[in-house]
Amino acid sequence: MYVIPAAMSIYYSFTDYNLLSAPNWVGLKNYITIFTTDKTFRKALVVTFSYVFIMVPLRLAFALFVATLLNKKHMGMAFYRVLYYIPSIVGGSIAVSVVWKQIFGNKGVLMSLLSAIGIEQKFSLLGNPKTALFVIVLMGVWQFGSCMLVFLSGLKQIPNSLYESASLDGASKMQQFWKITMPMLTPTIFFNLIQQIINGFRVFTESYVITDGGPMNSTLTYVLYLYRSAFANFHMGYSCALAWILVAIIGVMTLILFKSQNSWVHYEG
Repeated sequence: MYVIPAAMSIYYSFTDYNLLSAPNWVGLKNYITIFTTDKTFRKALVVTFSYVFIMVPLRLAFALFVATLLNKKHMGMAFYRVLYYIPSIVGGSIAVSVVWKQIFGNKGVLMSLLSAIGIEQKFSLLGNPKTALFVIVLMGVWQFGSCMLVFLSGLKQIPNSLYESASLDGASKMQQFWKITMPMLTPTIFFNLIQQIINGFRVFTESYVITDGGPMNSTLTYVLYLYRSAFANFHMGYSCALAWILVAIIGVMTLILFKSQNSWVHYEG
């Protein structure tokens, strides 16, 4: 089903196809231009890597923290699991992105609250190139629900007998966490890490709706740049080349992680 579209996109990446005329073969021109003269590509790459390397660790840490809290037998835990999962369902939608824009925008809720308590700001978080990306990161971290459920499933696979034995030996809760929970949870961490890195490189809706890549391209993610190239500038051949470069980047990152798992991921048996 996907072979023909994928093959066509590879072909188009070596052409100057623009939707308005027949594609002409240009060889490696698109790729050479991307890597040698396209400064916007470099900016989008830096923004996306920054987003991934900041958001993914924060999302994993927060998801693990919440999963640990929910891994208790108390009344109402099922309700809280559903409650914390909701952001993952609706978090990447256009409607929620609009809400975030209304909160953090120049005349948003946050600015109004700060003004009400006497704190005047010349620029909102979204209006400042130094802080705009952190709003996008915060929204990414907020969508921790699916990651949290995977951690929760992993926590429930750890035998209670290990903790009981450790308690009898005098191990504290913190020692049990680092000596039992973390090693036993490394396969789950590895799975979540792969998933979240891939999702991080594909971020689009948040930057498109909330900031449209601004200010000064400070939130211009790779996929947003690819989208502009294809559907704003109609450089379909060029955007296909961008897409396959992204596939290669994700592939290399995934390969590196798989190669590294032998040194830190502990599988039973």
